[in-house]
Amino acid sequence: MANPPLSTNETESQPDISVNRLIAIGLLTRLVTDTAVQLFFPFLPVIADGLRTTSVAAGRLVSLRSAMGLFSPAFGYQAYLRGYRTVMRFGLLLAAAGYLIVGLSSTLWLAAVGMVMGGLGTFAFAPILQAYLSARLPFHRRARGLGMVEYAWALAGIVGLYLAGLLIEAMGWRAPLFVLSGLLLVAFVGYGRLPTARHVKPPAEPKRPLSWQTVLAFFELGQNKRSASVVLLVVGLNMMAAMNVFISYGTWLNREYSLGAVELGTVALILGVADLSGSVLMSLVGDKVGLLRSVLLGSILACLGYGLLPVLNQGLVVAVLGLIVARFAFEFTVVGLIALVSEQAPAYRGKMMTLAAAAALLGSSMAGLIGPWVYDRFQVVGLGLISATIIGASIVLLRLFVRERAE
Repeated sequence: MANPPLSTNETESQPDISVNRLIAIGLLTRLVTDTAVQLFFPFLPVIADGLRTTSVAAGRLVSLRSAMGLFSPAFGYQAYLRGYRTVMRFGLLLAAAGYLIVGLSSTLWLAAVGMVMGGLGTFAFAPILQAYLSARLPFHRRARGLGMVEYAWALAGIVGLYLAGLLIEAMGWRAPLFVLSGLLLVAFVGYGRLPTARHVKPPAEPKRPLSWQTVLAFFELGQNKRSASVVLLVVGLNMMAAMNVFISYGTWLNREYSLGAVELGTVALILGVADLSGSVLMSLVGDKVGLLRSVLLGSILACLGYGLLPVLNQGLVVAVLGLIVARFAFEFTVVGLIALVSEQAPAYRGKMMTLAAAAALLGSSMAGLIGPWVYDRFQVVGLGLISATIIGASIVLLRLFVRERAE
């Protein structure tokens, strides 16, 4: 069978590099970007003090960065015009500049500029990396390859933040930002030597002035569009269900079990191990069991985990055990969904991966609005039942409307 055509700017000679090496490079790069993303969670008060502002104001900077994920689909479109590698390198350079600016900032406004750049760069890089690897991975290795790259999120929480804490203690809050910026710049240079990715070119579309029709045309996903669209909805629902619980578990454990910062940090470490376990298991069994079946099984386990939280809220150990089950199932499902999304519309893979990133952002943003309110009004019963209902709806959608891959 002939190779699919290259995009117009990806016709240069291909360096000789194995897929396993590409996965390792992607994992290391994601470890840097994911550490940068998570850095502001445990160390937000320290960074706020350094910027001479409050934690609430610094938290708004994090929200501003997250909002940049809404531009992710635009980078997917640029990937088709300019190639995956070009957009990934642009994202790395933009993120490096952004976090450098935050590290140099002495005012909230300058830090906001850096966070906007850091967010744009991160959301330009991460989903296009998934599309790039998907284009080079055979379908029977898709869950394994993408799952290994997703180990980075858990490793960032376990290793990256620990090292960042040591840097902050030794050299101040700016130090990890400078180090991360430097590592992203090294990655920008290194990615220029990576091979380009062959992918199916999307059908040519006539140039039209901006209108409602052109906006709708952007969301064209080919012949498998119903399944592709439903998968994107499931991505958002899965993230909303998870973040509804996980954004409030610190408040829950603090109020009901009097856990302080050190104890909450220990719980976070345990949940990081659960994340890693879920990613590893999906990467090992997803291709053998089948992606759709694996995602369904993970969603069912997550639904049980969320639903049992009120029942398990009888003591600290069993409450944390419930969180471990929910977190493990969530990460297992997330990795499977990434692989499932990658083959729903092969001709629009970059667009699909960035739309999935935007859907996840919308789901987590909605959870950020409702989660704390739900806990204040209905405690763990509300958190568990709402998340179980949301993930239950996604199970129905997966069962009725989603295909394993485009035919």
